[in-house]
Amino acid sequence: MRSFGSDNHSGVHPEILNAIIEANKDHAIAYGGDTYTIKATEVIKKHFGETAEPFFVFNGTGANIVALRACTNTFNSIISSETAHIAVDECGAPEFFTGASLKEIATCDGKLTPELIKPLLIELGFEHHSQPKVVYISQCSELGTVYSVDEIKELACFLHSYNMYLHVDGARLANAAVTLGKSLKEITADCGVDILSFGGTKNGMMLGEVVIAFRPQLVENMKYIRKQCAQLYSKMRFSSCQFIPYLENNIWLKNATNANYMAQLLKEKITQKGSFEFTQKTEANILLLKMPKTMSEKLLKRHFFYFWNEAAGEIRLVTSWDTTEEDIDNFVKDI
Repeated sequence: MRSFGSDNHSGVHPEILNAIIEANKDHAIAYGGDTYTIKATEVIKKHFGETAEPFFVFNGTGANIVALRACTNTFNSIISSETAHIAVDECGAPEFFTGASLKEIATCDGKLTPELIKPLLIELGFEHHSQPKVVYISQCSELGTVYSVDEIKELACFLHSYNMYLHVDGARLANAAVTLGKSLKEITADCGVDILSFGGTKNGMMLGEVVIAFRPQLVENMKYIRKQCAQLYSKMRFSSCQFIPYLENNIWLKNATNANYMAQLLKEKITQKGSFEFTQKTEANILLLKMPKTMSEKLLKRHFFYFWNEAAGEIRLVTSWDTTEEDIDNFVKDI
């Protein structure tokens, strides 16, 4: 099966598989005391800066709850867009694990701005209201839009003036970096991001994510938070070892480049077939568009994808690191 349903549907890059096989040799100290985790930590610091402190976890939701717990107390609130992954697709896990409330903001493009956030900050200092402490954004957003470097810097500077944190969900950070033509550090640490959930499973890895804290106060209790959130992997080497070739061999860059390119190619070829309405800019590897329901239902018999807004006839197509032109041609042919 070939799918445009999600970049999670794609397989594992051969070099990543080889890294896991290599890590399977002999015994290794558990819970991160192994040589692979130590090496992966060094590689991450090389790509994100010396202030980066990585904590390897199992998955994306786990990474988000660990990061958000480090930022909050139970009387705090977490601000996100209403389409954010933590608001839509994490089954209430951030609120359950942090005890903090989630405040959702309506956006036109999935992106938050200081102007959208500011009305929620009137609650600061008022003891009857939960206190805003961290803003969560996805890079790229769930709608496939990308924050510019200046937009992230502006957000970080604004939040820091209120003694708040900026958390970036980087499940597709590689795709955003390719779009912006920047390094991973240039769109995170250099922009004032406080804590990052960095993922690779959507871009060629098998499993595992890493929470990267850039502030000492967020590092202090992280290892205890990770354990309490059931995100401490005993055989950590099988997760951490993947990040070594992923970063050192630029697999993150090559894979994301292909996914982004294929998204643009798919959009171009769909456009040639009719006047479809693309509801968001295609800035990474996600396309949102409307088509007649009779057409989308027929396409679903041959291809896998999701409705984004079924009532409006809006579908979501996602390209992957291993999407090919043949995949696209087959889909467009059926259109």
